[in-house]
Amino acid sequence: MRRVLQLFALAVLTSADLHAQGVRFLATSANVSGAGETIKINLTEWSPDSRRDELVAAWTLTAAASPARGARGGGAGRGAGGAAGRGGAGRGARGGAAAAATATATAATAPVPDLPPDPDVVDPDNPAPARGRGARGGGGNAAAQTPESSLAAALKRAPTVGILWTSEIVGYSIKYAYRLPQPDGSERIILATDRRVGMWSNLWKPTAAVKATDYAFSIIELHVNAKGEGEGKGVLTGNVAVDSSAKTIAIDGYATLPVILSGVKRQSGY
Repeated sequence: MRRVLQLFALAVLTSADLHAQGVRFLATSANVSGAGETIKINLTEWSPDSRRDELVAAWTLTAAASPARGARGGGAGRGAGGAAGRGGAGRGARGGAAAAATATATAATAPVPDLPPDPDVVDPDNPAPARGRGARGGGGNAAAQTPESSLAAALKRAPTVGILWTSEIVGYSIKYAYRLPQPDGSERIILATDRRVGMWSNLWKPTAAVKATDYAFSIIELHVNAKGEGEGKGVLTGNVAVDSSAKTIAIDGYATLPVILSGVKRQSGY
């Protein structure tokens, strides 16, 4: 019994240490239908540069392709090479149409592990854009992939580094938290969740006279001063872009967008 208590105490202390090392922000929602609710952002760690680069590659569709993908190609490449080498005279003596039918059935049912992950398959309750699914069986899949579906899939694969809490019952997993210190002591903090904030309620519909976006995820950018106080804006109304100087995904035209998080305040140090 004493050993059990010791292990329990160690677990509590370890949890407390991890919590103490985290960063917490409080804010109030603004310029949305449910404005005025308290928002909590709890971060357990900052994302490394490797995650930053991975998400940029996903958005720009420049991630390294699998060597096997070129070999698989589309239906046309396989048909031309395969039919001439296998299905022509060589197979005619062995069975003709029957052998060709068998080859077609095998090709149709063979697993294709090197295709890009489908966000809807990875998580059925995530409303990823349908166009991201593509045609899984043919050569049109690469062409059907979009920056939105590619980034959504990359965020799904990324480890959770924090939680964003609203008044909804379920919090939003933060998959990217990148800190950009500025020369004057202020900071830009880029956050990304793998689900769109507000997907379970009507509290996050923009009230400003701007067009809402329909990404399946959310990108939020906090701007805080040296004291950790400031504001936040997001892709509820803005678009995703790549900040070439910071080399990270960010919000396009931050200065022109309405504030969605007001009174942002850091609750603990780094």
